[in-house]
Amino acid sequence: MSGVFNNKIALITGSGRGIGKEIALHFAKNGADIVVNFFRNREPAEKVAEVIKSLGRKTLVVKANMGEIVQIEELFNTIEKEFGGLDIFISNAASGYNRTAMEQKPKGWDWTMDINAKSFLFASQLAVPLMEKRSGGKIISITSPGAERVLPEYVVVGASKAALNALTRYLAVELAPKNIVVNGISPGVVATDVMKHFSAFQDENLLEKISVNTPVGRLTQPEDIAKVAAFLCSPDAEMICGQIINVDGGIALPLKTVGE
Repeated sequence: MSGVFNNKIALITGSGRGIGKEIALHFAKNGADIVVNFFRNREPAEKVAEVIKSLGRKTLVVKANMGEIVQIEELFNTIEKEFGGLDIFISNAASGYNRTAMEQKPKGWDWTMDINAKSFLFASQLAVPLMEKRSGGKIISITSPGAERVLPEYVVVGASKAALNALTRYLAVELAPKNIVVNGISPGVVATDVMKHFSAFQDENLLEKISVNTPVGRLTQPEDIAKVAAFLCSPDAEMICGQIINVDGGIALPLKTVGE
């Protein structure tokens, strides 16, 4: 796939760390110029940008809270000013309050929905005219199995990801005539810093147990997500439209009985 994204411009939100970082670097290795987005921590984002520059690609680091419409608008205005257009938008930035349903509060609900779901719709609205300047584009949402399955302390994140899945399908149908293809990726359990925020993952043996119970025999890695994202943004995937692609090593397939 080397060079498949030459002369392409890609925005990956939340790309200073974790899955977003790996996607940004993978696309840069394959020729794309990258807009690195972060919200709180500039230093990791700048380090990602340095690696991208070392690969001979252009990069732009932009701070933006994807839960705030004004900051989303500023992000896309900056992209237009710097690059004049956009080819690829990958909505990776996410947040949430990990509590049970009965412990959730309105502020946490609004915060999570704004960053995880609302931002995707309104960022896509701003991405479309920039993609039309380039005769089309690709949009990918990074969603979650919690959109369809019940996970511990995940209710508001799961609801936001279910909304994200629906938005992915609706945008796919509406934007396909503009030569803009929209899909989603639902990763399995990926060992990133996000796990620190889930009480269930404080069990140091849990990730090993999940790995053993994954049919392919290992956890999903950030590079697994990056490779699928690259495929979905390549010409080979032009007939994949409005789909949520599970990249989880098959862990969601077996039905476990109580006590297993």
